[in-house]
Amino acid sequence: MAKAKTRIAPSCPEGGMVLESLLNPAELDRIRAGLAGSPFRDGRVTAGFSARRVKNNEQARGDDPVVAELARTVRAALDQHPVFQTLVRPIRWSNLMFSRYTEGHRYGLHTDDAAMLDESGYPFRTDVSFTVFLSDPDTYRGGALRILGRDGEGSFRPSAGTAVIYPTGLIHEVTPVTGGMRLACVGWVQSSVRRADQRELLFDLAAARREVGESDAQLLLDKAIGNLLRMWAET
Repeated sequence: MAKAKTRIAPSCPEGGMVLESLLNPAELDRIRAGLAGSPFRDGRVTAGFSARRVKNNEQARGDDPVVAELARTVRAALDQHPVFQTLVRPIRWSNLMFSRYTEGHRYGLHTDDAAMLDESGYPFRTDVSFTVFLSDPDTYRGGALRILGRDGEGSFRPSAGTAVIYPTGLIHEVTPVTGGMRLACVGWVQSSVRRADQRELLFDLAAARREVGESDAQLLLDKAIGNLLRMWAET
């Protein structure tokens, strides 16, 4: 797997993050080829009550064996990504879903449900949302992920294989697709640290710890991170 690049995007609201090259070209080709022959259905089937009114796309059937295997590929990339793990600190996951948008499709302004069913079918709290872009941006028109936050808004049409991560609960939309086909994988996570500002602080301290190397300062950062996790972390 190609080494993923990470950046905290200035236009990504409230501590959101962009992970570039999460998926390598071979993984992307395999996922796109698998989805091309997989069954899709009306995306409103998987939307909450309010979102259903503004959702117009198609969703791959998660009970299809090929689709389930492709979802495991994306999940493995996130599981193995140290920045995702440090930023999100996931303890429970939704099933990952593949969305398809063609001309005329969109997903209007909405917020995601505060609780969903996890992989075992039990309710869990949604803290972090992510979208993994699977289509090259020059193969479709429109279809930007637009996220609104207290500190501004961001609009994303990144290269294929890029993940955009943001706190669940922000108002967001997929703007109308005016040509081509947009494929993406979406999912939700419950974090061991409920609050986004606390997760961001822990992430910054972990980044500082890597910079100082073996030193007394590293020990102090280890102590601070450990004590903050004892105060904030849930199991």
